[in-house]
Amino acid sequence: MEFSIKSTAPEKLRSDCLLVGVYEGRKLTDLAKSVDEISGKAITLALKSGDMEGKSGSTLLLRQLSGIAASRVLLVGLGKAEDSNLRTLRNAFRAALRALPPGVVSLATDFAGLPLKKTDSHAKAAALAEVALDAGYQVNAVKEKKAEPKPLQQITLLVNKDAADAVNAGLLQGQSVGNGVTLAKDLGNLPPNICTPSYLGKQAEKLAKDYGFKVEVLEEAEIEKLKMGSFLGVTRGSDEPPRFIVLQHLKGKKSQKPVVLVGKGITFDTGGISLKPGADMDEMKYDMCGAASVLGVFKAIGELDLPLNVVGLIPTCENMPSGRATKPGDVLTSMSGLTIEVLNTDAEGRLILCDALTYAERFEPSAVIDIATLTGACVIALGHHPSGLFANNDSLARKLLDAGEKASDRAWQMPLWDEYQGQLDSNFADMGNIGGRAGGSITAACFLSRFAKKYDWAHLDIAGTAWKSGKEKGATGRPVPLLVTYLVQQAQEKA
Repeated sequence: MEFSIKSTAPEKLRSDCLLVGVYEGRKLTDLAKSVDEISGKAITLALKSGDMEGKSGSTLLLRQLSGIAASRVLLVGLGKAEDSNLRTLRNAFRAALRALPPGVVSLATDFAGLPLKKTDSHAKAAALAEVALDAGYQVNAVKEKKAEPKPLQQITLLVNKDAADAVNAGLLQGQSVGNGVTLAKDLGNLPPNICTPSYLGKQAEKLAKDYGFKVEVLEEAEIEKLKMGSFLGVTRGSDEPPRFIVLQHLKGKKSQKPVVLVGKGITFDTGGISLKPGADMDEMKYDMCGAASVLGVFKAIGELDLPLNVVGLIPTCENMPSGRATKPGDVLTSMSGLTIEVLNTDAEGRLILCDALTYAERFEPSAVIDIATLTGACVIALGHHPSGLFANNDSLARKLLDAGEKASDRAWQMPLWDEYQGQLDSNFADMGNIGGRAGGSITAACFLSRFAKKYDWAHLDIAGTAWKSGKEKGATGRPVPLLVTYLVQQAQEKA
């Protein structure tokens, strides 16, 4: 996908389609008014006929308008003008892209210049680029016959000259986020016999080569030397060797403390001895979407050459049943020295993350954020719209929530109260790995919080947002947009 900007008069711009907006109540945007006048009121006539009211996401295609160089003009409803915001812009643009006829290769629009509440040209351009790349995504992982590529190849944003720099910068950020999301989707959608811990390690090494990151991919013997007994307890039942991936993007000042991202990388989760039901178990290949999101974020910040220090930690393995597998009732000793009674081997994500959180201490981080498809309980609590956010620092939580709003990749803060900690009590170890059904996502976060006391920490439970089931089954790439937006804001603060 190619993006460009022009200040050309819209009626003179040759393209396969010119996209213009219509507000609810048949109110025209400035571009729509201009096209309407030049074309002899063609838009007004179409609206008066009742073909369109301007409701959000509605579309109407007009062909060969007099005086307009574009082959087609696509009207898209923007909803109520007074309610216009970045989210409505994204939704309208996505609806327009879906409505494009198969022959459209080039598209032009003024959407980066539409007036929106508290939104500048940079943010609008970034959003449009992200949506375009997301809408054009296709799953082609292991199919012999690849899907025909979607025809749209070029998008031109019509902007005033004084907004050109901001729009160009926004396009760069949006494309970088979109490319990061694409990588996270690609990794999530791969089958688990291909996307193994070793494969994720190779992807990290490729990113390091492409963008100049520092990388280490630790193998089982090195993980044992670190005394990551909790992590190793999860991988014990699998023939597939684990990996512990350490990526470092060091483009900030040497004195700058890094942000550490920790991604859960269970490349397939059977539940272990606490075996999951067979129905829909294929979707457990998505249990590495936290790891995929960290790699996606690194691709984006590599493309942006973000002036910030960022560390990515990915503990990755399979959770399989076998004669060697950890059993309910076993006690594991974590890297921190704390002991854990394994009451349910299907609560394995927290067992690999806790050792990575202890490892993160050596970087003396400014903040640590872990990302994990951790609990079905979070899906029950929040559904599939926001990710669950837990934090031991209110300022960090607010920054992540704000980044999620700006990126249209929302999170919702959940409680992390001491009252829940008692549910993890164990008669035989320092803690159990589950706290019962009540407040399951909260007690999982409470478990992780015990290993994150030496720094500001946040946990994103993405079990409800990392993938879609049903007809549109596949990875979503979330929360790459949220995390990149947060990191960009951090870089701006430290500049």
